Amino acid sequence: MRLTKNKMTKIIAHRGARSIAPENTIVAAEIARCIGADLWETDVHVTKDGKLILFHDDDLLRTTNARDIFPKHNSFQVNDFNLEQIQMLDLGTVFIQKDPFGEICAGNIPKKSLESFKGERVPSLEEALSYTQQKQWPVNLELKEQTGKLKAYPLPKSVVDLVRIMKINPELIIISSFNHNWLKEIQILSPEIETQALVGDYPGYEMTWSDYCFDTYNVDADILSIEVIERLHKMGKRVNVFTVNEKDDMVRYINAGVDGIFTDYPQVMKKI
Repeated sequence: MRLTKNKMTKIIAHRGARSIAPENTIVAAEIARCIGADLWETDVHVTKDGKLILFHDDDLLRTTNARDIFPKHNSFQVNDFNLEQIQMLDLGTVFIQKDPFGEICAGNIPKKSLESFKGERVPSLEEALSYTQQKQWPVNLELKEQTGKLKAYPLPKSVVDLVRIMKINPELIIISSFNHNWLKEIQILSPEIETQALVGDYPGYEMTWSDYCFDTYNVDADILSIEVIERLHKMGKRVNVFTVNEKDDMVRYINAGVDGIFTDYPQVMKKI
């Protein structure tokens, strides 16, 4: 598919450059930045002791060696481990062992990089914000719903408070979530921070007119049609699409005029 002249569509590195580095780590973010992505996206979770970390899943098993480090644990839910325990885990070695995107096997990751991944740990949100501040490179923080005893944890306020305490330039911060009530709360707590509504979190989801109360929508590629893009733009909204990894799909969405593409392959989209 051919790329037509269009406005610049932002490259949003989904969980960092996660196809070629362990996801939701500082090294994944730095690789994405060096590739030339416009910003990085990451997930904010909460530990048992109420600390904020970068992590996507509700449990630790897919991306860490938690079962090896804590063989006697009955549960491997993120919320059942404190920050000190979680930062004992090794994301990098598991990434190398699993090669989740086949990029190691394909020879697309230098051996020097692979060696540097070993021992890569789960970052705290504070570490991630320090990185973003140091590099002056924007981050999209997706706030994850909590379960069990932490279901009522005040995640929006905690994130906003940390941004303020650290004196981060709010222009570097975007907060997104499938929980739109959280986003409305953030608009009240800190109107200077941009919020983006995630939509399409379950099969069969359809956007309705009642959804359109935010400036930017991050829409699942499975439900994003040309008609939806045009409708949102006519309403003065911005629209980003997730998660797009195939080159032809990237070109198609760029030609359709989306404002940003979340991708696990920022290195591919940058070449486009």
